[in-house]
Amino acid sequence: MKLLGPFFNLIRWPNLLFIAITQCLFHFCVVEPSVNLGLNFPLHLFTRWFVLLCASSVFIAAGGYIINDYFDVNIDLVNKPNRVWIDKAISRRWALVWHLGLSGTGVALGAIVSWQINNWLIAVANLACTILLWTYSTTYKRRLLWGNVLISALTAWVVLVLLVAEIPSWWTGRLNNPTDIQTAARLSRIGVVYAAFAFIITLIREVVKDLEDMEGDRKEGCSTMPIVWGVPASKIFVAVWLVVLVVSLVVIEVYVLTFGGLAAWLAAVYLTAFLVVPLLRFFKQLGSAVTPQHYHSMSTRLKYIMLAGILSMVFFYTTAS
Repeated sequence: MKLLGPFFNLIRWPNLLFIAITQCLFHFCVVEPSVNLGLNFPLHLFTRWFVLLCASSVFIAAGGYIINDYFDVNIDLVNKPNRVWIDKAISRRWALVWHLGLSGTGVALGAIVSWQINNWLIAVANLACTILLWTYSTTYKRRLLWGNVLISALTAWVVLVLLVAEIPSWWTGRLNNPTDIQTAARLSRIGVVYAAFAFIITLIREVVKDLEDMEGDRKEGCSTMPIVWGVPASKIFVAVWLVVLVVSLVVIEVYVLTFGGLAAWLAAVYLTAFLVVPLLRFFKQLGSAVTPQHYHSMSTRLKYIMLAGILSMVFFYTTAS
């Protein structure tokens, strides 16, 4: 029982819960209601296959967190000594065993889903994610921008994998009328929008975390953005992407309002209150941040903003119901 707490901290259980919530909301609040209203054939991801695919994503992510900490022990001893579990509560050998077990289980579950829905792209992509998480921990995390972009892309994949599970059937002759085509195109756009949101906000957060972890990264010879470009240039990079994100959200709000009705107005108010305003406050905080504690606080704030963005999927369920 003494190992239970360190183990759940090692696999970042709140982040795993976040992945599961994201996929559940997209599947049950966006995909299923739209398909039930607009398409003339059932989804490939029946509930049992969706559960397996979601579990696959969670297991692969858990394995990725373990191997990241496995290779980052020396860095973490400098940056966050109170949150180091490997070599203290969990041995390196068992950390590696858990990584292989969780990652292998995730890949196997993805392969089962691929076999059941006859779409092997999922199995191949999930295997690639596992390999990329390993190479991120060993190599890319220490290189300028490569690690940031890779983690951002893997975060976007959490949403995109659900589209990949369905889209092949949509675009291989099974769409027989304009309504079907429009519904499939709409779902594709929604998925891409949420994936892009996840990519951008994760990219911002990754650079903020690099700012927070500069001391340990420098001692280990890492070439992260703050170390190579400097803190001012890194803040400018973050600010540019913040502007892109805020402008995009405002454009989405204007587009949503064109639909009219109470739901559209509630969605616009929600986006403003829980996304746009917090991002503007974050922008203000970015200019004055100087200590690792400041950057840690900003990183945590971005987590809540991302959660708020994902929870906005509920509005699609409300509209479709």
